[in-house]
Amino acid sequence: MSHAAVPSPLAARAGGPLKGRLRVPGDKSISHRALIFGALAVGETRISGLLEGEDVLNTGKAMQALGAAVERTGEGRWRVNGVGVGGFRQPRGVLDFGNSATGCRLIMGAVAACPITTTFDGDASLRKRPMQRILDPVMQMGARAAKMAEGGRLPITIEGARDPIPIVYKTPVPSAQIKSAVLLAALAAPGQTTVIESEASRDHTEKLLAHFGADVTVTPEGRHGRKISLKGEPELNAAPVVVPADPSSAAFPMVAALIVPGSDVVLTDIMTNPLRTGLITTLREMGASIETLNLRSDVGEEMADFRVRASSLKGVDVPPERAPSMIDEYPILAVAASFAEGTTRMRGLKELRVKESDRLAAVAAGLKVNGVAFEIEGDDLIVHGKGRAPGGGTVATLMDHRIAMAFLMMGLASTKPVGIDDSTFIATSFPSFVPMMRSLGAELA
Repeated sequence: MSHAAVPSPLAARAGGPLKGRLRVPGDKSISHRALIFGALAVGETRISGLLEGEDVLNTGKAMQALGAAVERTGEGRWRVNGVGVGGFRQPRGVLDFGNSATGCRLIMGAVAACPITTTFDGDASLRKRPMQRILDPVMQMGARAAKMAEGGRLPITIEGARDPIPIVYKTPVPSAQIKSAVLLAALAAPGQTTVIESEASRDHTEKLLAHFGADVTVTPEGRHGRKISLKGEPELNAAPVVVPADPSSAAFPMVAALIVPGSDVVLTDIMTNPLRTGLITTLREMGASIETLNLRSDVGEEMADFRVRASSLKGVDVPPERAPSMIDEYPILAVAASFAEGTTRMRGLKELRVKESDRLAAVAAGLKVNGVAFEIEGDDLIVHGKGRAPGGGTVATLMDHRIAMAFLMMGLASTKPVGIDDSTFIATSFPSFVPMMRSLGAELA
C-alpha cells in the first residue's frame, strides 16, 4: 500500500496582481491513456508533454509490471515498447495505484480480457471509491472478480477472460472511465463491442484508439449521447503522442487571474476538446475576460492559448448536462462563484460525491469555514456570491488535490488568508503547482 507523506499545511493570502505566461502540466487523462495504449501497441511509442504526477507515474509502473518497457528519456518525454493487444503478462505483485481512480479503472478494463490474474489496490482514499461500475461490464465480457472488499471496493483481484465476449453496454452514468474500461477490454474480444452513453463523456480514448490504428466509430445517440463501436482484435501500431496542457489544471490559475484585481495571465497549449471546456463556457457566461489565441490541433485534439484578465463576475445557472464536460472543475467554479455578484446554481452534481473525496461535501465545508453563503438542494450546489469571499478559514482537503488547489486560489483574493490542512496530494496531478503559481506572483506560504 502507498501512504501519504507527513501532512504539509499551506496558506494563501491576497497580494499584488498575477502576471505572466504559464504552461501547466500535460493533460492527466491523455497521459494515462498514452502509457496504456503505448503498452498495448506493437513497437515503440514516444510521448512528449506527459504529466509526471504521482497518478500517471503509477500507471507507468503498472504497465511495466504487466510486461511493457517504459522509460523516461527527458522532462515530460517517455518511451514505451508495447506487448500488443492481449499480451500483458502476469504481474509479480499487487498493482498499487495510489490515489488514481483513472489509472486503476482503465487498467481493470485492459487486463479483464487477458488470461492473467491481477490484484488492484490503492491508498485509503481510492479504497473508498466505487469499482463495481467497472466490474459489472467486464464480468459480462467473461472476467471474474476473484476477491474484493465489501461493496465492490479495493483491493480487488480480477481473473481475466480466456475467451472474452463482445457486448453492447449502456453506461449507468456519464463516465469516460467506465466507457474506456469497456473499450480497452473490447480490444481483445472478437467481433464488435458497442458502448452507449446517454450523456457524452470525454472522448480521449476514442481519439487515441483511432490514432493507434483501431477500427472505432462514433455516432450520435439521442439528444446528448453517443454510441461508440469498436472492432476487436486489432493490431495497434506504435504512434507518437503529444500531450496538450491539462484544462483541469489550467482551471486554477485561470480562476485566480479572474478574481485577483489587476491580473493578466496567458496560459499556453491548453486542450480545447469541447467535452472538456465546460468551465470556460461557464466562466464566460459569468462575464470572464478569457481570450482565445493561436487555436491549433495535434493527435486529434485541439489546443489554444488563453489570455485571462481580472473580471467582474456575476452569478449564473449551470445546467446539469454540462457536468460531464467540467466534472473536475466544480470546486474551483465554486470559488469563482464566491467572488461573483449574485447567485450561482450548479445543477446535477451527483458524481461529485464519489470522487477522491465526497467533493460536494468537501466544497460545502470549505465555503462554510470561509464565510461564503451557500445551500445544497439535492445534487445542486447554490453559492450566493457577494463580490469577495471573507476567507479566514482552514480547509480540510480530505486527501483531494482539487479541493486543496481550489481553496488556495480563494485565499489569493479573499479578505483574510485561506489555509489548507495538507498540500501533499497536489502532487498527484500538478506537482509544480506551488512554484508555478509563485512565478505569477501568488503569495503561498
